[in-house]
Amino acid sequence: MARVYVSAVMHATLEQAWEMLRDFGDLGNYHPFFEKSYIEDGLAPDQVGCVRHFTVRDGGGTLRERLLELSDLDHRCTYEILHIDADWRNYVAQMHLLPITETGQCFGEWWATFDVPADQEAEAIKRVEDTFRIFFQCVNERFGKEK
Repeated sequence: MARVYVSAVMHATLEQAWEMLRDFGDLGNYHPFFEKSYIEDGLAPDQVGCVRHFTVRDGGGTLRERLLELSDLDHRCTYEILHIDADWRNYVAQMHLLPITETGQCFGEWWATFDVPADQEAEAIKRVEDTFRIFFQCVNERFGKEK
């Protein structure tokens, strides 16, 4: 089973980064991997159990995921992928934001576990890591660089 872990200092306040993380419908406006995103089952975007649907740019197919946890208390989001146009199984991921009180910025940590055929593991890990590195980069570009 593959396991991925990505982390970064985000040049935004905890509140700014958390707002971006929660704004599922706006993801296509700033994440270059996704053309559009929407909640497909009519539930509220922050309701546990809602299904998020993403269309990947450049003919990359679609991605559907279910929200498992969304905690404003500790700024944690956990989800599972229901469908992806790749041979991955049992995909669960979590994003957690933590304040850096000395600077007013925050630290983002993200991990995923999933099953993938051994000959696809390196490529799958790179694709998943790149997706979240770009999210961290988008937060930093939107809210400014480190002074």
